[in-house]
Amino acid sequence: MLDAATAAWQDVDAAIKAGLVAVLPVGAVEQHGPHLPLLTDTILATGVARRIAEGCSGLLLPAIAYGDAWTAEGWAGTLSLSPETLRLTVLDLGRGLRRMGVRGLVTLNGHFGNREPIALAARGLAEAGFPVLHLDYPRLEAIAAEVVESKPAGPGFYHADEVETSMLLALAPDSVHLDRARPEYPELPELFGVEPMQLSTFNRTGVFGDPRPATAEKGERLIGAIVAESLRLIEIWRAKWGI
Repeated sequence: MLDAATAAWQDVDAAIKAGLVAVLPVGAVEQHGPHLPLLTDTILATGVARRIAEGCSGLLLPAIAYGDAWTAEGWAGTLSLSPETLRLTVLDLGRGLRRMGVRGLVTLNGHFGNREPIALAARGLAEAGFPVLHLDYPRLEAIAAEVVESKPAGPGFYHADEVETSMLLALAPDSVHLDRARPEYPELPELFGVEPMQLSTFNRTGVFGDPRPATAEKGERLIGAIVAESLRLIEIWRAKWGI
């Protein structure tokens, strides 16, 4: 594995010639309640992507720190990109990687709002003949059902809850303030998920669920399952494309 953020260009060139695929974490700058930092999604995506890159001998790229966090703009600190800006950013980076000889790109997304823009960028790159595998914490929902004690605020909804807090305790414990952690289970509007809406209109703290039972050990189990499934999918993808 080579970390491009701390590598010289000659090292990156050698890694590309050796056939390393690129791994790109994508996060967000978004509120995560009173106990987690604004950069939670980017920290998590970067940490998980690093383990994936280690497992597949990949070229770890610097993260895209900003994402489409429009739904959380009602809280101070949240800074959002438009879906089109994010799509074009991933598309431009993919084109640049292809020009320099990288044979394939794996994106690791850490924020729900980024899914569609990344998928559309991946499709654009695929149409141009550049293989892209876009991952969104595969197996998270299944392993979370086994690991966490608290109930989710909604199906597959993990935000500043026990899941994210546990993962951050495993990757960046100094950034977590469990003494400030409080549960919140807002009543989700009937049109939640089928109409654009600002989450702050029905949620006070920015927490969705109960982060208090979070532990680093749970975080390691969650991350381990995500990484294992990601590596399995990468192996299938690489075999398909011969890369």
